Amino acid sequence: MEMAFEYLSILFTIPNLIAIFMGTFLGTMMGAMPGLTGTLAVAILIPTTFTMDPVMGLAMMGGSYSGSMYGGSIAAILMATPGTPAALATSFEGYPLTRKGRAGIALKVSAVASFWGGTVSAAVLLVFAPILAYFALNFGPPEYFLLAVMGLASIVMFAKGNMIKGLLSGFIGLAISLIGTDPISGSLRYTFGFLELYEGLDFMAPLIGMFSIAQMLLLAGEKTIVQTTGNEKAVIKKEKMPKGLGKPMVLGSLMGTGIGILPGAGATISAFLAYQAQRQMSKKKHEFGHGSLEGIAAAESSNNGVTGGSLIPLLTLGIPGNTTSAALMGGLIIKGLIPGPELFTRFAGVTYPFIMSLFVANVVFLLLGLYFAPQLAKVSLIPTSLLIPVVCMFSVIGTYAIQNSLFDVGVMIVFAMLGYFLNKYGYSLGALVLGLILGPIAEKGFAQGILLGGGSASIFFTRPTSIVLIILTVILLVSSWLTAPKVDLENGSAI
Repeated sequence: MEMAFEYLSILFTIPNLIAIFMGTFLGTMMGAMPGLTGTLAVAILIPTTFTMDPVMGLAMMGGSYSGSMYGGSIAAILMATPGTPAALATSFEGYPLTRKGRAGIALKVSAVASFWGGTVSAAVLLVFAPILAYFALNFGPPEYFLLAVMGLASIVMFAKGNMIKGLLSGFIGLAISLIGTDPISGSLRYTFGFLELYEGLDFMAPLIGMFSIAQMLLLAGEKTIVQTTGNEKAVIKKEKMPKGLGKPMVLGSLMGTGIGILPGAGATISAFLAYQAQRQMSKKKHEFGHGSLEGIAAAESSNNGVTGGSLIPLLTLGIPGNTTSAALMGGLIIKGLIPGPELFTRFAGVTYPFIMSLFVANVVFLLLGLYFAPQLAKVSLIPTSLLIPVVCMFSVIGTYAIQNSLFDVGVMIVFAMLGYFLNKYGYSLGALVLGLILGPIAEKGFAQGILLGGGSASIFFTRPTSIVLIILTVILLVSSWLTAPKVDLENGSAI
């Protein structure tokens, strides 16, 4: 107990608190801009922390990490433009609420859910980090393949009453994910002579194109984002925080923390799985796809739960959980802190205050989110004649900033047109993007698993963790199929 108070006294100084606030604010703003992810926010801060005290520098970067995960939901809710890939699931429920004039409550739920997800994961990191780190070591290529398959099972829920088009959308995404170099043979696939495609498509450019630019094209004929009838004036409804969202937040927080521990799994898989699980358990299934607060709560608590979870293998084993924690690892090494057991013994005076700073960062973005929610909601009332050029400009800037490549901007434009026509004819962009993101993870896991099993596929069915994942996938598929609309096989439409 005395050590805990000592660590708190190290953290709670005016300079450290200011650093956390600045880092969280910057991360939130960067996360809200398409293309400017948490990885970039942390990378930008690393040079500014060279001369800082280790606790102050790490606290600022940790705040930026936490803030960026929450910030991604802002653009996702207001404009169906996920600031980060992990916020994609949030856009499926947040944007319909914005169209109904309920952006304020959607933003509030997002802030609260993000707070609880980040807080639970930070608590698990603080108490159980050394124990849970070894759980991550049990996940090999076969488990990653099956985890990606479980995520791909979510394609079923994007059918929107047309199972055939939903599945076709997923297959299109998987086909696009094949672009690049084959992980086994090393041969090139569908690169068409473009050097930039040798390593495959970075999914942020297609994501921004299909959900940002395409959405602006769809809004071109409307006055504001909020839908109105006749001469009715667009307004934002004022609502109190609803009850009954505790279970989705608990579900998302635990799933996000657990999946975050697995290196490479990422917040995107976590958010989709939590969203799908909540959809299957909800008593209000009819609201999903039309503006479900439960869906927002599950998805946001899950993707923010990844923050603390991803730091467990980083701090204990030196294995980054995702690209943002890899950037944080660079900050640790620059400070002379080598990930491993010594961080919790010899350098405990830095490590534990850094972990505690995540709690403060969660409080900061919660207060920012709740305070600015009414003001941010007013974005939905801005005339589209002003909004569309601004969003398109930031989309181009964000896409270029990912790799400083004009080629990515071209890719974004191509996918914007593809997204516009697919959306117009009833295909699911969510299923397409899910296939695009999870395809490479599944392919890599399958290829490495086959090599690990000496050419035999039995390795996917004999390991205990693999068996558990197979059972969970079957349960999700069966439950999704039973609750899905019946389909007329002649025309592929719902009966």
